[in-house]
Amino acid sequence: MTRDDYTRSASEIRSVAPWLESCYHAAMRLSQGRVIEIYSAPGGIQARIACPARLVPFPGQFLQASSQDSILGTTLFFARAAQGGFISAPPIPDHWTPGTALSVWGPLGHGFRLPANLHRLGLIAAGDSIARLTPLMELALTQGATVTLFTDCSPVQLPAALEVYPLSEYPSLATWPDFLAIDLPLDILHQLRTILGLPVDGHPPCAGQVLVHTLMPCAGLADCGICAVELRRRWNLACKDGPVFDLRDLLA
Repeated sequence: MTRDDYTRSASEIRSVAPWLESCYHAAMRLSQGRVIEIYSAPGGIQARIACPARLVPFPGQFLQASSQDSILGTTLFFARAAQGGFISAPPIPDHWTPGTALSVWGPLGHGFRLPANLHRLGLIAAGDSIARLTPLMELALTQGATVTLFTDCSPVQLPAALEVYPLSEYPSLATWPDFLAIDLPLDILHQLRTILGLPVDGHPPCAGQVLVHTLMPCAGLADCGICAVELRRRWNLACKDGPVFDLRDLLA
């Protein structure tokens, strides 16, 4: 498929996703995508998504997708690169099948930013999947950094150079990383200090960022507030201000 095969006019896209009619504007990066392949993975079902290269999200950013029979959009995070698009992290809608046509727009949100002088990267997957952190492993290892993953998931096909520990082991090794990247569901955000082994007034020993994983059905178009995150005693929207936040801001 060529780039021209994906590009649609605004009217064509609205015919597939009619709920966009009220919020469409010319600056949005809207295109056609397609589900190429679906397969089972730890934490749920993943999909290989075909889309224009300019829409492939950076790790931590997301792409919003809608099929013809969808009322709301589906948030897709980058897990791995793939020819003509990318592999999305789970979950995906149960009714998607290979060949499902999608209206896609993005990339949206703020992603991870690894330090240029990174030496020891700590990854914490506190949810049911490590897929949203997988691209950071590859980036860090390419930079020559050492990477350690803390998770209670059952990861498979990980790089041989990666060290893996249970989530409960992180507090005892907290001084090892010089940067920390965390994937955390919004509904356990209040447990962040406990996961990190920090007292009420404690601070993490290194800089870090947190992907707050939550539903983002409007993708920032309606300010619906479903993805609201309290940050430094004020409310932020994960879809617009995140979904990746500075660790110390979340602990303030």
